[in-house]
Amino acid sequence: MNTATGNPTPLFTAVSGSVRHLFQLLKCINFATKAQVRITPEGLRFTVEESRVIQGIAFLEKSLFTSYTYALPSGKDADDDEADDTAVFQISLTALLETLQIFGVNEIKDRWASRDPAYVGITGGRGGRPAAFGNQVLGMTGVCRLCYAAKGEPLCIVLEEAGVTTTCEMVTYEPEYQEEIPLERDALALKIIMRSNWLHDAVNELSSTSPSRLTIAASPSPPYLVLSSNGPLGSASVEFSKDQQLLETFQVPKRTVNTYKHSLIKAATRAMSIASKVSIRGDQQGVLSFQFMIEIEGIGVSFIDFRFVPFLPEDGEDYGESNDEMDKTIA
Repeated sequence: MNTATGNPTPLFTAVSGSVRHLFQLLKCINFATKAQVRITPEGLRFTVEESRVIQGIAFLEKSLFTSYTYALPSGKDADDDEADDTAVFQISLTALLETLQIFGVNEIKDRWASRDPAYVGITGGRGGRPAAFGNQVLGMTGVCRLCYAAKGEPLCIVLEEAGVTTTCEMVTYEPEYQEEIPLERDALALKIIMRSNWLHDAVNELSSTSPSRLTIAASPSPPYLVLSSNGPLGSASVEFSKDQQLLETFQVPKRTVNTYKHSLIKAATRAMSIASKVSIRGDQQGVLSFQFMIEIEGIGVSFIDFRFVPFLPEDGEDYGESNDEMDKTIA
């Protein structure tokens, strides 16, 4: 299909009324240099992974944009695999974030540092600070236009603010990976929903020992949920009770214990700090999922999903905490 001027219709175009929404969400998965982008009729899916042991997925729903158009190539169907491959490419996430903040973005300090108990949700802020996605922080003056003409073409980004327009063309690359780290949703060993700030506080507490690994133990009997770590500065653990005001959902059929590299879990702390809730899921193989619900004022919610592969010690290597010790912890 051609336009009136004879130029092919771009495969994808979108306009956002605030570039800062996009920046804050994509910053949550900024633990690797490249991101894989998949354009769908429902929104943009950014996937970042490292060595197949951690994966971060940010889905930017079309509701985040004031205008969103995905035009399939002529003769292609939305369910066609070939059409699906047309709208998948890799870009430099580092370069994209630098582009989005070219006019400057107000960074958010750690919202939980003061440990103020008067948490009222992300849209309302906490401790007198503005919310991460509130208008006071984000501002609504900048406009971001995205355009992807066709497979192999650059991703064009046009930023407009205060009468100044900047156009950037980002090189796109062939995608390197297609599959997600698998999570067996039909065979979950645990499913827990809680306020994200409590998970953030727990991970920060455990970081004080400079650990290399973090162990998550869940049980249908007390203690119900324990996060623990060992490091050169000592050991630490954080226990959560089953109080519904603390753990909104708690589904643990039997005791489960898995260990993960602490550096991987820390990669999700930015999402922890701005999300309102987190769904923690783990399957029978030990694959762990953190799904963060992030509220954006005046628009709705977005989701950031992290997946982690459990740590498996090599021959002769120990977890740093024996299974016997863990049995005592959760007995």
